[in-house]
Amino acid sequence: MRQAVVLFAHGARDPDWARPMWAICERCRLSMPEVEVRLAFLEFMTPTLAQAVAELCGQGARAIRIVPLFLAQGGHLKRDLPSLIEALRLDHPGTELTLDRAIGESLLVQDAIAAQICHAVAGSHADATVSCAEQHDSDHAPS
Repeated sequence: MRQAVVLFAHGARDPDWARPMWAICERCRLSMPEVEVRLAFLEFMTPTLAQAVAELCGQGARAIRIVPLFLAQGGHLKRDLPSLIEALRLDHPGTELTLDRAIGESLLVQDAIAAQICHAVAGSHADATVSCAEQHDSDHAPS
């Protein structure tokens, strides 16, 4: 089987909450057609992490990367997710499960969020004279 990735999100009672998560999942599928990509949720929504991993294992996956779609390593990622992964390792002993850090801890994601905020602010101020990129460069310039 191809490589496998599970994007792991919190979940919510409101189905609209998951739209950006499904969009990220679809973008990953389109950008990486050689990788089996699934979306799973901690609570309130399906599929669960256990369901997604079971499906991938049923299709022959022996190595699955789990990518938390969380902004930071909070309680769910420090306590809940390790317990879930330990149970999955017992359920699927021949499968290697790799856990990434929270996606929000990536500098690429932090830069994208900052760029979006700068874009939104600049769009609301016609007289803005310093671009976000210029500000970012000056903030990190050596002194």
